[in-house]
Amino acid sequence: MKQIILSALFSVLLLSTACSSEKVSNNDNQANTAAVINNIMTRTSIRSFTNEPIGADTLTTLVKAGMAAPTAVNRQPWSFIVVTERQMLDSLMNVHPYSNLATATAAIIVCGDMEKALDGFGRDYWIQDCSAASENILLAAHAYGLGAVWCGIYPNPNVIPGVKRVLSIPGSVTPLSLITLGHPADNPEPKDKWIPENVHYQKY
Repeated sequence: MKQIILSALFSVLLLSTACSSEKVSNNDNQANTAAVINNIMTRTSIRSFTNEPIGADTLTTLVKAGMAAPTAVNRQPWSFIVVTERQMLDSLMNVHPYSNLATATAAIIVCGDMEKALDGFGRDYWIQDCSAASENILLAAHAYGLGAVWCGIYPNPNVIPGVKRVLSIPGSVTPLSLITLGHPADNPEPKDKWIPENVHYQKY
């Protein structure tokens, strides 16, 4: 009888532990989900930075985040240029007047490599792929507490040639975006862009 009672108590203890572990796991999942959603909702463009540099490992992680983006037929038609030298940042600012590089300590230029792009009508999917990579970099930067802003390059004919010249970008590669990076000197409130009228269900 005693053995039966002990066995029952042990079963209850195991069940209780399992439920407790499941509860902790669920709480962790909920916390992770909330953190991800909060990171998306609170990201905003930062245009003013301190002079604190960004570590090389962090910059590598940002590029890895870019490469984790979805890509049509997994062609990954992208190349990334990481710039941290002040002289190069100034040169980029001279050819891209809207790049907000005056106080930035780094920049990542996301490019499309036409030699990796799809053929035919799918060729222009490189734009979507590189845009997804750019957004991943912005979200990763925000998660690190960094400031960033997406500065468009493509398809501006007044900006593309200068950026290609400064960065020695080959003819088969087109710069899509310049992501300005740094430790934020200010923290503007993110804009609330939720407009229910822009959402349609089942059909337009």
